[in-house]
Amino acid sequence: MEEQAARYFLEIAYNGTAYHGWQVQDNAISVQQKLNEALAVLLRAPVETVGAGRTDTGVHARQLYVHFDSAAASLAQGERFVHSLNALLPHDIVVYRLLPVASDAHARFDASARSYEYHIHFQKDPFLQHQSWQLRDRPDVARMNEAAKDLLGKQDFSCFSKSHTQVFTNICHITHAAWLIEEDRLIFHISADRFLRNMVRAIVGTLLEVGLGKKPVDHVKSVIASQDRAKAGTSVPACGLYLTKVSYPYIT
Repeated sequence: MEEQAARYFLEIAYNGTAYHGWQVQDNAISVQQKLNEALAVLLRAPVETVGAGRTDTGVHARQLYVHFDSAAASLAQGERFVHSLNALLPHDIVVYRLLPVASDAHARFDASARSYEYHIHFQKDPFLQHQSWQLRDRPDVARMNEAAKDLLGKQDFSCFSKSHTQVFTNICHITHAAWLIEEDRLIFHISADRFLRNMVRAIVGTLLEVGLGKKPVDHVKSVIASQDRAKAGTSVPACGLYLTKVSYPYIT
């Protein structure tokens, strides 16, 4: 008799600069493709992973969970398996841990919260290339934080979503949204139960319009009410965006 396949979560992180996002694509290299290929070598069978979400081209992840099913005996040696998997992965993708989970656990649907950061710097810095967005003018952080308060709560965020996405609703519950100054850099922190495609980058672009004095502080409120993507600001570049945390009721 064949052994019953068990379900596992992997906690991973990656620098997204070299990849066309997380999800497997026909004509471009993705993070998921590289992970599936490495797992297939170790497990000696094709593997399909399911991620907590998908990041776009050039976006980074400090924490992302994925699940897959396998009956391979090598998975019983968790730390050794992770070490072997990391040896097969490119330098810009890392696996932190392997977690046995219930057979119905789902990396995407079970996630209860997600957090992102967007990084901005002002002085030319070769070490921040592809890791942060250089902005010429300094925005008013107090104005942006005042405007960000209107993001909080459960609302329809169609105005910040990419068009023609395959989701059943554009309602999200944002629990935290704030800018912090760290040395000579600006970092936007945002957490919600879920995010729409391109949502964070559109929010950042809209808040920067307020911070640079191009729009009033109550602009965000009116943009949300309009449910019109054309009313929101331009999406900022992907290089400054990081998925930083994905939460589950059963993972500490």
